[in-house]
Amino acid sequence: MNYINFYNKLIKLTTNKTLYKRLDKQDTFNDRLIIFLFHFAFFLKNYKNHENEKILQEIYDFNFRQLELSIREIGYGDQSINKKMKDYINMFHAIVSEIHFWDDHDISKKKDIISKFLENFKNNEELLEYFENFYLELKKKSLNSYLKSVIRH
Repeated sequence: MNYINFYNKLIKLTTNKTLYKRLDKQDTFNDRLIIFLFHFAFFLKNYKNHENEKILQEIYDFNFRQLELSIREIGYGDQSINKKMKDYINMFHAIVSEIHFWDDHDISKKKDIISKFLENFKNNEELLEYFENFYLELKKKSLNSYLKSVIRH
């Protein structure tokens, strides 16, 4: 299955201008990438189980291949791309690790997690509310129904 529609849905969510209105500066590729990684981490957190293991691995692989292509399009050389991809994959796994117990954290801890990765953003309360709502929306759908709704858009 081709996951380009899913990837494009994450890109669309990531480029939502309201997410960047509290940024101290013009948003950058790196800012958008971190927001993308948060979306993807919440997606994986919500749908991770033994039944979904294969499809989630396919989506993971596809998304990181697409990110690598995006980095190439920006104009990085092969050596830079390898380093950037390693950095982004490590950051993604750090985000996944930090949100693993998201449901058990209080608001203060959740804000700290967002601040840890998105330090350029002034008001993380709005980002926290956004990601809480995104996560709640994910919980309302099965993986299959979420992917089908992405494909229809």
